[in-house]
Amino acid sequence: MQHLRDSFKVSERHACELVGIAVSTFRYQEEIDDEGLRQQLITLAREKPRYGYRRLPVLLARTGVKVNHKRVWRVYREAGPCLKRRKRKRLVRVRPLGD
Repeated sequence: MQHLRDSFKVSERHACELVGIAVSTFRYQEEIDDEGLRQQLITLAREKPRYGYRRLPVLLARTGVKVNHKRVWRVYREAGPCLKRRKRKRLVRVRPLGD
């Protein structure tokens, strides 16, 4: 957007109108602090390692924290894998040499 304004010497309002977005959308700055939620999710995931992100909002609701499932998914994914996945053991078959 800044490039558009510099190239054509137009105002912020006019540049937003040309692109087709609202000025308030252009100026919007997200201010969400998810650190507390992240710590709670990591703690719960370590206590209940088999629970996934779908079950964790239920546990959070029991403690009095109401949180959107989409936000839980985003924070859970950013926190990294809370459960180490085990590799599947494969059976190695040895063929007899005397064919």
